[in-house]
Amino acid sequence: MAENGTEAPDDYIAEARILAKALPYMQRYDSQTVVVKFGGNAMVDDGLYKSFARDITLLKQSGVNPVVIHGGGPQIGSMLGRLGIESEFRNGLRVTDKATVEIVEMVLAGLINKQIVTAINNEGGRAMGLCGKDGNMVRVKKLTRTVVDPDSNIEKVVDLGFVGEPDYVNRTVLDLVAHSDLLPVIAPVAPDAEGNTYNVNADTFAGAIAGALGARRLLFLTDVHGVLDKNGELIRQLKIKEAKALIDNGTISGGMIPKVETCIAALRQGVEGVVIIDGRIPHAVLLELYTEHGAGTLITH
Repeated sequence: MAENGTEAPDDYIAEARILAKALPYMQRYDSQTVVVKFGGNAMVDDGLYKSFARDITLLKQSGVNPVVIHGGGPQIGSMLGRLGIESEFRNGLRVTDKATVEIVEMVLAGLINKQIVTAINNEGGRAMGLCGKDGNMVRVKKLTRTVVDPDSNIEKVVDLGFVGEPDYVNRTVLDLVAHSDLLPVIAPVAPDAEGNTYNVNADTFAGAIAGALGARRLLFLTDVHGVLDKNGELIRQLKIKEAKALIDNGTISGGMIPKVETCIAALRQGVEGVVIIDGRIPHAVLLELYTEHGAGTLITH
């Protein structure tokens, strides 16, 4: 009955049914770690930004231990342009020199990180901004790439400057935060063994964090629906072996290849399941975790 003694409207009953249906899924993730890589259009659309912050706050309030990792490539490019710093490219790959990595740290660990923290806090959460440097959380090693010279057909090593990949993750700070009411928001900036600052690909960084924590789920918010079959239909679930076969036969191609390879690497580091979801869909995180149909492609062992 409603407050005035009348029967509850149908839409209220429908909302209650939705909540009731979510209960088994909420129980599944209770006290579990879920790492979410936040990026793409969701970072620049005000409505999606707000719904993401609300979703993450709800996860924490529901007993989940969410950990947010964020990127910020477009914002970095914009700041470099404003400061008149031109990006150098070698064989199509961006080089991060000393001046650039300083801007990267300023934008990622400063501007963007605190914007996300503020958005979550505005929804009633208690977010805390961090980067890989804090508490010696992440140590990296220099990343190199090899390319094949089209003229000589010889592989060449490309020096990308201050671009790193995770070499070690120290869980101390993350474990302390997980047992509190704080919610970590982490920028993918970290030092090497000598203390030099490196920029890290946010997907790779998220995979390393999720692996070290033995996360129940790692969610990649992207600008695509997920992995598609040859007819353009969403593939809702894949095993590692199946994902590799789709890469080999060309079904998975282009920019989706490194995304899926990152998912596989995270699984091998200890993550139970990795999901590629469309961050352009409002409340995509809740749809994936708290409904039966999910919102993207789940890749498991």
